This record gives sequence, structure tokens and C-alpha cells, in this order.
Amino acid sequence: MTAMHLDFEQALRKSDAYGKRHLLLGNGFSIACKPDIFAYGSLFEEAKKTMSRELAAIFAAMGTQDFEEVIRALQHAATIVGVYRPSFLKTQKLLLDDADKLKTDLIQAVASRHPARPNDISDERYTACRSFLSNFVGDGVSGKIYTMNYDLLLYWALMHEEDDVLARIDLTHDDGFRKDQNDYDAPYVEWQGEGAAHGQNIHYLHGALHLFDAGYQLQKYTWINTGKALVDQANEALKKNLFPVFVAEGDSRSKLTKIQHSAYLHHNYKSFAGVCQTKSRGGTALFVYGHSFASNDAHILNMIGYGKIAHLFVSLYGDPSSKANLAIRNNVEKIVRLRPKYFPELKVDFFDAVSAKVWG
Repeated sequence: MTAMHLDFEQALRKSDAYGKRHLLLGNGFSIACKPDIFAYGSLFEEAKKTMSRELAAIFAAMGTQDFEEVIRALQHAATIVGVYRPSFLKTQKLLLDDADKLKTDLIQAVASRHPARPNDISDERYTACRSFLSNFVGDGVSGKIYTMNYDLLLYWALMHEEDDVLARIDLTHDDGFRKDQNDYDAPYVEWQGEGAAHGQNIHYLHGALHLFDAGYQLQKYTWINTGKALVDQANEALKKNLFPVFVAEGDSRSKLTKIQHSAYLHHNYKSFAGVCQTKSRGGTALFVYGHSFASNDAHILNMIGYGKIAHLFVSLYGDPSSKANLAIRNNVEKIVRLRPKYFPELKVDFFDAVSAKVWG
């Protein structure tokens, strides 16, 4: 694999040769904005710090890092104990208390690792981010954005409009959510995948912390509709037994299992698969920003290798020959080798992450 190390503008110019240009975001997108709070392993590892020994053991015994799965298991166990051993009131209470404790652990982990409100980030930083995003979903650009992050930074940046009309950066974005036709004044909007899927160009591949499973519908809690901080919204939703839809699992197979059991996540997954498999007129370029190409996201990344993407542009942070960047190059090489011989060659270039000035 021969690949050049470019700055972002050079990479963009090179990608102009293709008919389509899409973007895939990893955790580096969030770290570039708030390195002090987003440079951590996983939400589960963060929550585990305040978790009781019993709760940690239950996660291990069930072989999962899915909060919802364990919370529901505790609630169901309390109901079952009540049937088999009605006198075991203390056990029932302990199970339900632990389910509530786990909700609190989740909220505290989110609160400690996420800005509370959109205005915690400056207008200048949003403008820089929107300028970056405009290369993929801007005026006259028909790309798609996929993110493996479940924080709100992408959502906030997309929704932030500049006060100065002359300096305004127009973005064309649609995440498939619309007003609830049965409750137009609701503090949320609902995903209308069946009716709005065609125009959707923003895809949260691993869910997000503002998306809640209400059973019969997927609800997106919006800052505009409520004015409430993320942690307060999440707290209220969990009290109603609504769970955020996001993939907390650590390995690729477990992540894919979660994706396959959610209509929303599976729709986003299929959309990315479609982008990878479709040979568009003029070819397709894919930019990957802020991802190490580690194997725990192989369920997403391998599709690039198996598909028909013509040119892959991958960000590197810092010295291209650093140990971390050499590992990324090696991981990308593995993706390249997946390409079937009867498909077009997968070209690769690396670009300097800092030069993209994603957050200014």
C-alpha cells in the first residue's frame, strides 16, 4: 500500500475527482473538542468506577456491557423472585435498588464525561466544526455523515446556526426524526425511518445519548424543545424506564448483536453498507476522522475493505511515524487486503488531523 501524507485541503482537492464524498467519525472528533473529558475508554469503564462489586459481577456473569440489558434483568429477576419466593421481600428490594443504582451510575458517567449544554462550547468552535462538516453535507454537497460516537457534539454542531447571516454556513442535514404526529407539542421528536429514510444523511451507527427507546417509537430529546441539560433529560427518561439507545459493548461481535436488534441502528448500519457497496458514478471517496481502525469496530470498518469505495482518506494525529500512527497504518493495510480482486482497488491516503481544524 503506497499512501501519501497530506494536509486536509490537499486531501479534499484529491477527493474532488470522485462523484461522492462521505465522512466517518471516530472518538478523535470529540477528543479534538474536549480532550480533557472525551479521552477515555468507554462509558462502561467510567461507570464501573462507582459500581458495587455485585453489579460489576453481574455484568461479568452476563458477559455484557449493555446497561439496559442488566437493568432489565434485575427488574425481571425481582418480579420472578416475587412469584417463586413471595416472602423474599429484601431480595426483591435489593434487586430493584441495584437497578436504580445502575441508572444513577450511568447518568453520573455521562455527566462527568460530557458538556451539559450546547453553549458550553463557544460559537467560534461551532463555526469551525460546521465549516469542516460543510465539505460533506454543505450547500451543493450530497454526502453522508456516519459517526461511531454516541455523544452530542455532532448533533449540537449541526443544529448551531451562526448569528451573523453573512458568515452563516449552510448545512443540509437530516437524521430521520420528525414531530410526533399524535403529540405535536411533545418535548421530543420521533424517528420516522419508514417515511424519512430516503433523505436521511446523518447516521449514528452506535446510537446516541439523546435517543430513547419508548418501545413503540424511538424518541429524540431536543435541547430546543426542552432547554434542559443532557443529564437532566436522561435522568427524567430513565425514571420513566426509557433507555438511551447506544452501543456500550466493547467488542465488535457484541456491538453488531446490539445493532441487529434495533431497527434504528440496523437502518444506519445498512446505510453505511450501501455506501460501501455502491459504485457511484465517478466513484466514492470516504474520509475517516479520529479513528484508530481498531478491531473492536471491525463490524463497520471491514465493510470498507469488502466494498467498492474507491479512495479512503484517513486522519493521523501528530508524527506520522509515531507508534500509534504506525499501528493505524497497519490496521488500514488489513482493511485494504480485504478488497476482493474483482472489485476496484482501494486507494488510501493519510492526512494531518490538525490541519482539518475541526474545532478551530
